[in-house]
Parts: sequence; C-alpha cells; structure tokens
Amino acid sequence: MGIVTQRVASPLGCWTHSRWSPPHLAGLVESFWYFEGTVTFARERNFPDGIFELIVHFGEPYRVVEGGWTGRCSTACFGGLQASSWVVEAPASSPPVLGVRLHPAGAYALLATPLSEVSGLTVDLQDLAGRAADELIECCHGAVSAEERLRRAADWVMQRVARSPGVDPAVAWVAGQIERSQGAVSISELRERAGFSKTRLANAFRAQIGATPKQYARTLRFRRALAMVNAGADSLAGVALAAGYYDQPHMNAEFRELSGFSPREFLAARRYPESVSIAETFFQDLAPGPL
Repeated sequence: MGIVTQRVASPLGCWTHSRWSPPHLAGLVESFWYFEGTVTFARERNFPDGIFELIVHFGEPYRVVEGGWTGRCSTACFGGLQASSWVVEAPASSPPVLGVRLHPAGAYALLATPLSEVSGLTVDLQDLAGRAADELIECCHGAVSAEERLRRAADWVMQRVARSPGVDPAVAWVAGQIERSQGAVSISELRERAGFSKTRLANAFRAQIGATPKQYARTLRFRRALAMVNAGADSLAGVALAAGYYDQPHMNAEFRELSGFSPREFLAARRYPESVSIAETFFQDLAPGPL
C-alpha cells in the first residue's frame, strides 16, 4: 500500500494527514503518519490500544498534560503501552509531527530493551537509542516533503530491526493469538499450549510485549469495543458480546476504567475524523451520565 494523504477542513481544524503501512514492515509497524496543519482545540484525549508510538516533532514539542506520565516531550520521543487515557497538548504554533505506530514485536526489535521499562511513560528516544535518535531527527528534518520524511523514517526503522533478534517465537505466538482474537481468548490455554509456567510467561511478556498477557488482552478487547462504539454499533449489548465481555455491565465497567468515561459519554463527545481520539474541550463540558 502506498502513502495515502488526506486534507481535512472541519470545525476541529484544517490539516493534512499522510499515512503509510509499508508491506515489508508488516507485523512490526502498524503505520507511519505525518500531520501538518492547525487544530481548533489544543488538547486531544487518546485511549489505550496496545500500540507503541515513536514521535518526531518539527518544531516546539507537544506536552502530555494528563496520564501516567506528564511533561514536555523531547524532539524525538517514545511512548510505552498505556493502561488508561491520556491528554496531549499541542503548542500554539502547531508544528508538523511525524509518528511511527509500532506493534509490540516492532517496538522490542527497535529498542532491544525490556518494554516494561517504558510502560505508561513517554521517554526521550535518545535515552533508549542513543546516537541513532539524533540520526532519525537529522534525516527527517532534512527531507523536503511529507512523503520523503515518511520513507526516511521507514528506512531508519528497517535498519534497526534488521539487526535485532526479535521477540521469542513462543512469546510471539501467544501474542499473535491474543491479537487475532482481539483479546477474547483464554490465556491459561495459550500458556499451556506454549509450554510456559504462569510466572515465566508473565515475565517474558512484560519484557517483550510491555504488559502481562491478561493486561494485553484486556487492552485489545477494549480497543475493539471502542472501535465498534465509535462506528455507531446499534446495540451496546451486541458490542459487549462481540468484544468478548461477559455482558454489557462488564464492558461498561472496563470502558470507564480504561477511558474514564462510559460508552454513552464517549458517543456524546466530538471525535476527530478517522480516529477515536477526541477534542478534550468537549469532554470537559460533559456531565457524567448513565451507562
């Protein structure tokens, strides 16, 4: 698939967004993206989705103002798996931003360090990759177009993952089963089939996936439910069943714990086009409602 660029003009702002999922990095990288333009509201709320994200700022960096970690991001930063929603604030100048959305296998191959060390955090990429972080910044800043920046970032990722041994095959198999089922699977059955003890699997998952198997499955289950609610599913009870929850009250409780809001409160918010993230101002005006 080639690079797809969309130009958006809406009450939430005017911007250009480019996205690319190169086939040669499938299974490691979900997508590369590039954003340039202005937004009406500086703050954006994001939700946990089981994806790691590397960000390169082409100007004043963004700030994380709510979440497990808060503070100003570095020019190139890396975000670990999140267990709850977080809010990012864009600077007034709205500089361009490049992102790399990584599956756990891609994040582990890229960093070659235990992913549990960055769980819930946003870390300076230089602290993780050393001089290679500066090389990424330099090569992306030297590009003359969004497309060239995306391709240079892909080349940088490819060079690093090619030198990495990657995730243990047994861990990768368990993670793949969780991903394919979108979290609706028995972890104990997967553990037995893979030949792990409970402790050994949990430790290996924390290091190579960034969370325990149950935590990872929980996030992917929520991601599916969130996507279905966002797409306008007819029935919340049907969403709960399709996403692998015991019933709707179970889903509602998980939804609130991971997002901070009920499904109906989420639906009442203004979401960005082609996204489940929302303009934070709208959430601030919402009063808690019924599940």
